[in-house]
Amino acid sequence: MKMNGNLPSPSSLQLHRIHSTQTTASVLPTMASTTNASIDVAGTTSNPSPSSAIDFLTLCHRLKTTKRAGWVKRGVESPESVADHMYRMGIMALVAPEIPGVDCDKRMTIVHDIAEAIVGDITPEDGVSKSEKSRREQEALNHMCDLVGGGPRADEVSQLWMEYEENSSPEAKIVTDFDKA
Repeated sequence: MKMNGNLPSPSSLQLHRIHSTQTTASVLPTMASTTNASIDVAGTTSNPSPSSAIDFLTLCHRLKTTKRAGWVKRGVESPESVADHMYRMGIMALVAPEIPGVDCDKRMTIVHDIAEAIVGDITPEDGVSKSEKSRREQEALNHMCDLVGGGPRADEVSQLWMEYEENSSPEAKIVTDFDKA
């Protein structure tokens, strides 16, 4: 597929950064109309349509322009983007020394902040509770998984994100440490 700059803009997808005063419930219903994954006879989602795949990639592209909010609030010159952060974490996982019995999962470093493409980089200073932040991110992640057509790919993304969120494995604990570095 040739990428020629004619991808739909986030505004054409009716996406808006969700600030601490706005709930995902007010945004996601409008985004549901952009989901074009096909449903098979059994009711399970199959491969995404080309437009859904483009919508997903367009959302992910927003991570390149979403600056890390904590850096911005502290006046850091040329703050890194969320995508920069995720890439750096992936490189950290790639070069980390091997730990017996632990698979330093590079995919989790990519998935851990993917919902920020919709909800933005919510920091503790935003006054959003951990449970509300998690709820918003889960709702955004569900939408993104619908865009990739559900199925095994979406299940993997969702499972990796949940494992990270719950810090429920040695791999998630390492990725959490990378996140703080």
